Amino acid sequence: MQKRRLPGRRPLLLTVGAGATVAALAVGMTSAFAATVFTDDFNDGNTSGWSKSGGTWTVDGSGVLNQSNAGSSLARQFAGQTSWTNYSVQARVRPVSFGSSSSLVGLAARSSSSTKMYRLALLGSGRAELQAVNGSSITSIGSASLGIGTGSWYTLRIEASGSTIRGFVNGAQIAAGSNSLVGAGRIGLVTAYASGSFDDVAVDSAGGGTPTTPPPPTTPGPTNPPPAGWPTPTGSQKVDATIPVSGTLDGGLKRYYGIGDGGQSESQDPMFELAAGATLRNVIIGAPAGDGVHCEGNCTLINVWWEDVGEDAATFRGGTTYTVDGGGARSASDKVFQHNGSGTVYIKNFRVENAGKLYRACGNCSTSYQRHVVIDNVIVRDTDAIAGINTNWGDTARFSRITIVDDPDRDTSICVKYRGVPKGSEPVEIGEGADGVNCLYAPSDITYQ
Repeated sequence: MQKRRLPGRRPLLLTVGAGATVAALAVGMTSAFAATVFTDDFNDGNTSGWSKSGGTWTVDGSGVLNQSNAGSSLARQFAGQTSWTNYSVQARVRPVSFGSSSSLVGLAARSSSSTKMYRLALLGSGRAELQAVNGSSITSIGSASLGIGTGSWYTLRIEASGSTIRGFVNGAQIAAGSNSLVGAGRIGLVTAYASGSFDDVAVDSAGGGTPTTPPPPTTPGPTNPPPAGWPTPTGSQKVDATIPVSGTLDGGLKRYYGIGDGGQSESQDPMFELAAGATLRNVIIGAPAGDGVHCEGNCTLINVWWEDVGEDAATFRGGTTYTVDGGGARSASDKVFQHNGSGTVYIKNFRVENAGKLYRACGNCSTSYQRHVVIDNVIVRDTDAIAGINTNWGDTARFSRITIVDDPDRDTSICVKYRGVPKGSEPVEIGEGADGVNCLYAPSDITYQ
């Protein structure tokens, strides 16, 4: 199976003054929907808003903060307030030199003093370690051997939510555990008998995106399995303009085609536009399909098939509850279902083939919501990921009875996590996999055939 992963992108971060940054974070801590609320990319050429403790710190001409004194036993830069509690902090970190195997370059969270904090350290031994630091007493929460070397950039992230502390390197979780050493504190950049570089510091409120509303339960099991194959159209109808639907439109498995150019342009009209409460059923959407189906409010799609997804198969724009029951979609180079509005999307008794993602919660819409998806009894083939959600906004994805076909290497990602960002910026992928908070499934929920 060949994957269609999008190339990694460097985060596009907000540039604000130090005073405005602190004020924004203090307010952001009260909002479940806050995205990136504190950033510094050092492109202003200074460390305004940071406080230094040890080391030799300078910002170079490319907007990178450097600590050059490899002989310093502890060199730190702190920002923020000691009252900050649940949040995630991320930064790009580059070790330049290590004095020994125990030397470190790293990132800190909940720094209640200059010597008490949680620290994600890149060590001279090549390991990454998540630590609870209390003066000279260092407790390892967990670690991983990653072959850390000098001269390479690594993206580090610490998530602190209650007593749960998680550490990530390049989007992969390397350690997690429960620790109550410190409940609040500032962020920090740290070296010990090492030199290093730092850039693109970002803080999200909500400490990894714990949902403020309970994740919806899995819907009751269907009486019928997902369709075994693709239906034969009973006829064809060329469409020259968007078809509005209020009430119910039953297409009798007729093929509708002819809108747009079949590509990924976001300016294409939808084939069908469903008013609030509308139902579309027994429809085959052929190519070109434009932007598929738009739901302007709550909607239901029953036994709807997309033979060749254009921009998106369906976009859920308004309302709070959207149901996809039966049908299937194939040939979606990006995603099948786009969730822009609030509420929950239910996808059940469905099949997807040759797609980027089955579902994506919008990560940079003009309005940020906490979004949920429940995916049950779905067959997946040749698809990069089943769902993509924004954990910093508290999104959830719940999976049950998922069957993945012809994937012996298990390349298909079940749940990909992103950091949602303001409109005009690009969301950042930060990890994947079940976590019991945002991505909800057990090994028994996934079957490989």
